[in-house]
Amino acid sequence: MISTYDYLSAKLCQEAGIDSVLVGDSLGMVFQGLDSTLPVTLDEMIYHARAVRRGAPELFMVVDMPFMSYQVSVEDALYNCGKVLKETGAQAVKIEGGEEVAELASRLIDTGIPVVGHLGYTPQSVNLFGTPKVVGREEEEAERLRKDFKALESAGVPVVVLESVPWELARELTESSEVITIGIGAGKFCDGQVLVFHDLVGLYEEAKPRFVRRYAEGAKIFREALEKFRIDVETGDFPSEEESYGA
Repeated sequence: MISTYDYLSAKLCQEAGIDSVLVGDSLGMVFQGLDSTLPVTLDEMIYHARAVRRGAPELFMVVDMPFMSYQVSVEDALYNCGKVLKETGAQAVKIEGGEEVAELASRLIDTGIPVVGHLGYTPQSVNLFGTPKVVGREEEEAERLRKDFKALESAGVPVVVLESVPWELARELTESSEVITIGIGAGKFCDGQVLVFHDLVGLYEEAKPRFVRRYAEGAKIFREALEKFRIDVETGDFPSEEESYGA
């Protein structure tokens, strides 16, 4: 699974044989340059999801429900999640939380809206968590994660993202259930893995979490290309005669 936000990167994901794309509210930080995911709106998620759908029409697409789009009431959540599916062509929505959202997840699924869960470090709880951290090292946290995971499983959630969870606990959860686990900073024993496109190709240089493997140095490549363009324009080398139209 790749978290991505635009037509071109989604198209590349499909061409590369990636199984699934996640239109993550992390676009607030990676695409918009914000400090957190909290300001991202529902309309912005729909806008980006539409672009991703056009780029990867054959892939399973999940869309993050942004902060306060599902926490106010069940009725609001049903309307907003349904709106996302209807207007983007997504196959599922993703919501953060465990026991506190299990009843909502069940209602959504009963309504025909597939739900992907998200446990561990949940970015929409940044004001409670503070800076990103590993969740589940302490036994109290680990037991809470087990209960949350079980609650989502009981609600019928088929897929759960585990973020920044000790690999031993992620393995335990994965092997104890038929729920599909997707890891990000949760070790290799999850059923699948997700990374942000811009992290994977090295476009986003502001931070490099331990769990990110850069498969390219995209920012360096693009910066060098832009510098060459600037120099060629300044020296008069671009455009050449071959790159210009005659009368």
